[in-house]
Amino acid sequence: MTSIPLVFHPIYSQLDLPQRHRFPIQKYQGIKDALIAKGVAESCFRQPQALSLGQLQSVYDPEYIRQLCGGELDPKAMRRIGFEWSEQLIERTLTAAAGTVLTAELAIEYGKALNLTGGYHHAFANYGSGFCMVNDLYLAALSMLKHAHIDKVLIFDCDVHQGDGTAKLAANNPSVYTVSLHGEKNFPHRKQVSDMDFPIERGTTDSDYLATVEQALDMALTYSQPDAVIYDAGVDIHENDDLGHLLISTNGVFTRDKMVFDTCKQRGLPVAAVIGGGYQRDIDALVNVHLQLFKAAGVY
Repeated sequence: MTSIPLVFHPIYSQLDLPQRHRFPIQKYQGIKDALIAKGVAESCFRQPQALSLGQLQSVYDPEYIRQLCGGELDPKAMRRIGFEWSEQLIERTLTAAAGTVLTAELAIEYGKALNLTGGYHHAFANYGSGFCMVNDLYLAALSMLKHAHIDKVLIFDCDVHQGDGTAKLAANNPSVYTVSLHGEKNFPHRKQVSDMDFPIERGTTDSDYLATVEQALDMALTYSQPDAVIYDAGVDIHENDDLGHLLISTNGVFTRDKMVFDTCKQRGLPVAAVIGGGYQRDIDALVNVHLQLFKAAGVY
């Protein structure tokens, strides 16, 4: 069975939310359970430890982090995030972000690693948005850049929503190259400027979408010449997703993910993958779509 490191913590799915809340908190534990059922050994899973406030304040606006973690953000700022404040929310946020940083470290060591959460790409330096409070992708990129042989990291974001926070955070950092393939008419309504943006029209199906992914990946790797890749494998592109407005099949998701892993392997690039967004109400169906990432990586 796989020796590919998988990063998970039970807290990923531990958050008390109001009934019918849009955020599918159960899916993370669901993915872990499904992988175990497919024969993935418990020993493949690594457990992250929550980041400290100091680690976040060294990268992001210290006052924002202090207010966020202390429960002092004003109600309007919390509404923009989409969650009610709780200590549980903060512990989960700090652990999830730590998971992506750990995944990045393990990817350098093993060639690839996958986090069973991650992709909180709507978080900016001084505010959160769209269920995202701390931008884990940018933190992970900075972690990778601490290694002597890594001078540039590509963040390849295929979530249906533009990675606006990531784009803004990396705008003045030439060592982090941002690429976003996203629904043209979807959240966030005000887009930021990534190094490369590929807007996708509503109703796009597999063939056109996969052609765009192939083109984007080739261009991104050619232009940026990265030493490592962080891949946001959001499945909110799926035809049954409530928020995506695209028509990508489950096999289309698998083909996309396999393309990313295979292309990076051919170029000798380590890949740290996160599962990104996915918003079907049917958790079992949603888990099945997310599983395509792990199948494409060769986890099972």
